[in-house]
Amino acid sequence: MSADDWPVGRVAILALFVTALVTAQLTASKLLAIPLPTAVPRIGNTIFLPGAALAYALTFFASDCYGELYGRRDAQVMVNVGFVMNFVLLALVWSTILAPARNPEFAAQFEGVLAPATNIVAGSLLAYLVSQNWDVIVFHRLREATDGDFLWLRNIVSTATSQAIDTVIFVGIAFYLLPRYVGIGMETPWSVVVTLMLGQYLLKLLIALVDTPFVYAVVGIVRSRADAAAKAAAAASAGETESVDDF
Repeated sequence: MSADDWPVGRVAILALFVTALVTAQLTASKLLAIPLPTAVPRIGNTIFLPGAALAYALTFFASDCYGELYGRRDAQVMVNVGFVMNFVLLALVWSTILAPARNPEFAAQFEGVLAPATNIVAGSLLAYLVSQNWDVIVFHRLREATDGDFLWLRNIVSTATSQAIDTVIFVGIAFYLLPRYVGIGMETPWSVVVTLMLGQYLLKLLIALVDTPFVYAVVGIVRSRADAAAKAAAAASAGETESVDDF
């Protein structure tokens, strides 16, 4: 029986992916400082990462669930349509920022909060496009290699590698390459850039490990509901057939 027998599951995962993606874009410009209980080599006592880290991690969780249930092609369609929707989001945000405001002071605050820096946007969009497609490809290559077994393995490996790619591209472009060579954004010393990469990836790797039971839970719930829906539909169809025969 197909997971499509319970369409609520498909819609719910798509909604989670889109919500997390939009939230990530709107919160990426805030830099968080997460204190650690003990110092970590090359990172120190604090992990610095963009505010979008948790929301963005949820997009990988959603894409892995979606890919497991509905296949590689549908997962890649979701990811690439999501990429295009990023531009729709930016267009809507900037159209609101540029529209005449009743209160100029509030408008300036509004722009300061919602207007993402160009280097952040460029870094996050390229990182998203590469890492999300990589996640889908690796997930399904492992699925084929293991004949559909070891969901935990493909979830961890695909997410861990794609998060590494995402971190290197985003931090490298947003905080080093564009500021240094194009003059967009504030340049960050390379040593600090490396610290940012390591700190972000450490947290993202932890999230990849923690979310595995939840992937199992979501996949199990959708499949069980799909089975129940398919059996109910089959029973209803059989009942209708018997009624016609009796008539």
